[in-house]
Amino acid sequence: MRRQIVFWGLLVLLGGCSLAPKYTQPLAPIPAEWPQGPAYKDTQAIAEAPTVRELSRQEFFTDPKLQQIIETALNNNRDLRLAVLNVERTRALYGIQRAELFPAVNAVGAGGKQRLSADLLSPGDSRTIEQYSVDLGIASWEIDFFGRIRSLKEQALEEYLATDEARRGAQIALVSEVARVYLTLAADLENLKLARSTLETQQGIYNLIQRQYEVGLANELDLRRAQTQVDTARGDVARFKQMAAQDQNALNLLAGSPVPEDILPADLASVNPPKEIFAGLSSEALLNRPDIIAAEHRLKGAYAFIGAARAAFFPRISLTTSVGTASDELSGLFGSGSGTWSFAPQIAVPIFDARTWAAYRISKAEREIALAQYEKTIQTAFREVADALAVQGTVDQQVFAQQSLTNAVADTYRLSEKRYSKGIDSYLGVLDAQRSLYAAQQGLISLRLAKLANQVRLYAVLGGGGE
Repeated sequence: MRRQIVFWGLLVLLGGCSLAPKYTQPLAPIPAEWPQGPAYKDTQAIAEAPTVRELSRQEFFTDPKLQQIIETALNNNRDLRLAVLNVERTRALYGIQRAELFPAVNAVGAGGKQRLSADLLSPGDSRTIEQYSVDLGIASWEIDFFGRIRSLKEQALEEYLATDEARRGAQIALVSEVARVYLTLAADLENLKLARSTLETQQGIYNLIQRQYEVGLANELDLRRAQTQVDTARGDVARFKQMAAQDQNALNLLAGSPVPEDILPADLASVNPPKEIFAGLSSEALLNRPDIIAAEHRLKGAYAFIGAARAAFFPRISLTTSVGTASDELSGLFGSGSGTWSFAPQIAVPIFDARTWAAYRISKAEREIALAQYEKTIQTAFREVADALAVQGTVDQQVFAQQSLTNAVADTYRLSEKRYSKGIDSYLGVLDAQRSLYAAQQGLISLRLAKLANQVRLYAVLGGGGE
């Protein structure tokens, strides 16, 4: 038996080579630095801001209400739960593939009694015979001389790691989406307040013009023009009520449970803005994104699959062994019985198999596909960050310009209303000024939302917002 144990040990030691090509990380098909130009902020001006690596999720999102909703979503969101379960599934599949490296030992026990005829026995012999047996066996264990099983195990491992990164990516997407919907709800609630305020103002103007019309101081045209503003504002109130309700429904879905009213935002002005971050000087920061890491794991898995396909061209050696004991008495199992040991190696030598060649060509094609997907993922990530940086570099100027426009239109509306009340101008000038002011105020809310949402997006596309 000692010889057999030594033989098995040698087989295990020999089964350690691999025919997979050596993996080297491809060069990133993007510029080494972020885009520069008039649309981007001066890096020296924002170099003091922290980078994504330096900020935790709790430090970046400074609004306490938003933090509560994010934590609720991380605990209850079903999409994230599915991503976690997919990780568990791929980990189990990896465990199954890894187990192929080791033999599976089976044990079978049997026992029986037989009563013999007295005519067949000598005087004094027992008429009952008891017999017990135990068999231990290994059914077709493949010795991995050329690394086929190890390559498949490595491929399964890389798929598991890629799935885990996909889970991390799903978590980042969830956090950023919760923040985006929260900010959108705040903006729509602020628009609702603006629409209600406008409706109240326009209703008062309409009532005034109606009284003037009744005594002959205003014409019907001015009255109908005032009515159009009232109806427009009333329609906007209903529209923003609908949008706010839909935003709240989306937030409840993301959170996985109804969000309490007391932690919903009142308006955009009441939300604590996220911290401004610095993307860094190099585009290497993208390599921390989970989708890029996942794509690289799948590329490594494609390399391992080539190793398994190459190993299929070489012989496979499988062992079938069994060890058995038998006795006429139960005590024979412990020494008084008889034992047997059998060893049956099987060698399968491939002569020509078109399927093996096809599988090898497929493995090489899959490596090229995985490489192209890896490079495309990096290029897409670079574009996403560049777009967010372009917004970051220009949105403050847009907000400033829109605020100045809003102030100017507000003065125009005030002066137009004053001239109309003195009978200098018609109501048409007041109507145009009021429309311009309402549109400018809505535009200002939209730009403030765009600025905050872009800060969240930049944090997410740089790989933040995860653990």
